Amino acid sequence: MAYKIDAELCIGCGACAADCPVECITEEDGKYVIDAEKCLDCGACAGSCPVEAPKAE
Repeated sequence: MAYKIDAELCIGCGACAADCPVECITEEDGKYVIDAEKCLDCGACAGSCPVEAPKAE
């Protein structure tokens, strides 16, 4: 099960991408998205997000 970023909550700060150990989070149109194929389901992104946008699917 991978994480997914709620685009409505994402403020585009990039904290999640900076903390991702496998670099599976990228920016698209000012918001961040997670590549589910690369996601390890570690939760590092969720722990660093100030608005709790990343959620486990």
